[in-house]
Amino acid sequence: MPRLMRTVARTAVVAGTATAVSNRVSRRQAGRWNDQADQQAAQQAPQYAEPQYAPPPPAPVASTDDKLAQLAQLGALRDSGVLTDIEFEVQKNKILTA
Repeated sequence: MPRLMRTVARTAVVAGTATAVSNRVSRRQAGRWNDQADQQAAQQAPQYAEPQYAPPPPAPVASTDDKLAQLAQLGALRDSGVLTDIEFEVQKNKILTA
């Protein structure tokens, strides 16, 4: 009886290993076939030219009056304590370089 159990156990191990290998090979082949089908579909798909768009218009340049008004607002915020001197300088530089 122990001999029969050993034979049955060995057969189960061999069959399980064969099944696992077979499944792995099947999945790998299916993946390759899908890749090939995707490549063929991409080659057969009509090639459309990407539409050409005009570049966006340049940002409007702020006039001197607008910049002066913004600087006056910044000065008022700094004077009221809302902005620190450093924050004021950073914002002022942004306005002046824009």
